[in-house]
Amino acid sequence: MNKSQWRKELKQLLLSMGKEERKAKSEAISNFLFQTDDWKTANCIGITVSRAFELDTSYIVNQAWSEGKTVGVPKCYSKHKQMEFREIRSYEALENVYMDLYEPKIDVTSCIEPSQMNMIIVPGLVFDRDGYRIGYGGGYFDRYLESYDGSKLSLAYTLQTTDFLPHENYDVPVDQIITEDGRFK
Repeated sequence: MNKSQWRKELKQLLLSMGKEERKAKSEAISNFLFQTDDWKTANCIGITVSRAFELDTSYIVNQAWSEGKTVGVPKCYSKHKQMEFREIRSYEALENVYMDLYEPKIDVTSCIEPSQMNMIIVPGLVFDRDGYRIGYGGGYFDRYLESYDGSKLSLAYTLQTTDFLPHENYDVPVDQIITEDGRFK
């Protein structure tokens, strides 16, 4: 399958999951994350705010705040296909921009430099054993990760994993993938 076929198939699988199954698996994955050394030592994390059909990241954001961690959420600039992470201290600092994505409001958030972040949780639709992923097709994260040296991990339901995916030279693999069954990579 090519990347667009993978995207279509995985989005359909995610949409077919029941609310209770999604909740239980999201909590299990979050708990595995909280046990990692990367999480325990991170002071500043980058994470997306999940949409209804995705793994629920609210558990992670809320836990980070309760532990006093800085939480950065990406703000995308489509004109140049670039993004930056901006600190949010509450969900009120977010706005629904397009495709039901929530991004930080510029006027109430501040930019976090890549060197300030210890860990980025990289989103995607499907992941392979080498850490490569197929995202939503914008390439924002791959461009950002080119100059990021911290921990890169992804969270996924087991159904979002496979042995091998097509990838390009510019694709940046993550260091590990955590599923409801534990570590995939």
